[in-house]
Amino acid sequence: MTDGPSEKSEDIEIRLLLEALFLKYHYDFRNYAMASIKRRLKQARLQMGFASFSALQEGLLHDPSLLPRLLSFLTVQVSEMFRDPSYFKAIRETVVPHLRTYPSLKIWVAGCSSGEELYSLVILFREEGLEARTLFYATDINQEALGAAEAGVYALDRVRLFTENHRKSGGKSSLSDYYQAAYGRVLFDKTLRRNVVFSDHSLVTDAVFAEMHLISCRNVLIYFDRALQDRALGLFKDSLARKGFLGLGAKESLRFSRHAGAFSDFVREERIYQRRVG
Repeated sequence: MTDGPSEKSEDIEIRLLLEALFLKYHYDFRNYAMASIKRRLKQARLQMGFASFSALQEGLLHDPSLLPRLLSFLTVQVSEMFRDPSYFKAIRETVVPHLRTYPSLKIWVAGCSSGEELYSLVILFREEGLEARTLFYATDINQEALGAAEAGVYALDRVRLFTENHRKSGGKSSLSDYYQAAYGRVLFDKTLRRNVVFSDHSLVTDAVFAEMHLISCRNVLIYFDRALQDRALGLFKDSLARKGFLGLGAKESLRFSRHAGAFSDFVREERIYQRRVG
């Protein structure tokens, strides 16, 4: 009997690699969208110098120091502050008035990557006078990304875009009020982190964060298959307070989810939803 197409063998190697990653290190990428995960694993294999996915699997099983580097390929770390400014403008103009009615608030930035979305929301809440009564949870599966988020340091050449996005989002101050620049980098004010809890959390395997008033998880679900999207959306549903809000990315939707009935459209064009009562 002859071997089947080489692509089939490669897919088997990839599935075995993902299984090994889960069994050894408890990182579960097995239900991520295959086309996306395959593309990122190919980049990882080439740049890490392995001849095959099987060789990468063997290396990973016997050398834990390879894990952080592999995770940097498997988790998306590309973002910007106030990305899609109209989303943040909608938060400011339509969600914040509802949030003002609560004496205290809990906000979850799920898949916070290196922190750009987190700082965007903290700055927005400071400008709207809500920061002092708000506890922010910033979570990601990538420890290096969490470390970068907690450091709050970004390349200076990115700040022009950040500033323009902030202005378009309805910013009420100058973004430069929130950072210091030196040696080609900017450091965001440490006071922006005083109400932030940074935590390792997986949307694939971990449990709920209870009684959130707003969950913002943007451009994460597009990398999941349908079953995993439903798992994550169920987690968000169970984590939200009554009439709490969920914000997704521009290419994400609840439309085909089995949890769609638990939410109503709040700002449809910006993918902002509200948890139904009951």
